[in-house]
Amino acid sequence: MKRTHFLQLSTLAAVGISLFPSLSFSSELQQTFTRSQLIGKGNPDIVGDSYTSKMHKEAKAAFSKMKIAAAEAGIQIEVVSAYRSFQRQKEIFEGKYNRFTNQGLTPVQAIEKIIEYSTIPGTSRHHWGTDIDIIDGSATPRPASVLQPEHFHGKGPFCKLKEWLDEHANNFGFYEVYTDNANRKGFKYEPWHFSYAPVSKPMLQEYKKLDIKQIMLEEKIKGAEHFSDAFIKKYRIENILDINPKLL
Repeated sequence: MKRTHFLQLSTLAAVGISLFPSLSFSSELQQTFTRSQLIGKGNPDIVGDSYTSKMHKEAKAAFSKMKIAAAEAGIQIEVVSAYRSFQRQKEIFEGKYNRFTNQGLTPVQAIEKIIEYSTIPGTSRHHWGTDIDIIDGSATPRPASVLQPEHFHGKGPFCKLKEWLDEHANNFGFYEVYTDNANRKGFKYEPWHFSYAPVSKPMLQEYKKLDIKQIMLEEKIKGAEHFSDAFIKKYRIENILDINPKLL
């Protein structure tokens, strides 16, 4: 192709995209995700060096901007939990499973109790590096157990943070995941849990294509033999997909 003809085509393409933005290809459309990325077993896009700093690189950049903006309002956003690997989630899940069954609960009862707040390994949104649990680090007095809904309402220490997030978080791409919608099922209300939508939405679309039950069996998660088809279907509908509609 001659240089002049190439330049003409390039110019026309640039003009077309500027006039019709929908013709441009967004990173979401171009992005593909591996099974390992989706279940927390390795992701080259995760940056950071601790469980409170590790995030998807795009989420981390957006979070940094949100943190600066919040600081200007006198709020010190502190990350309690960010990226969580499959192995770490497995340790959390199986630790609770052992404790509850040792207390006398049946395996099914133990699993049902665990998933009130905790996810089954391989199904956590924290595996993606897009989701964060946050509090106001400058609030006093600091509760012994920070992730409790009552701390974010009424006269709780994190009320100011919650009010600020309700007004500004969306501007940075972050949305509350497990809202207080009375009609929502699955995981209980978590006013501290926010997700970076530009990355988590396409990841969820890819995640929906996975065979969750097969993954749990292959990874030998304790109690997985009690995950019936009916349980998996319910868990998928209620715990994975019954979230803030803006994240679907």
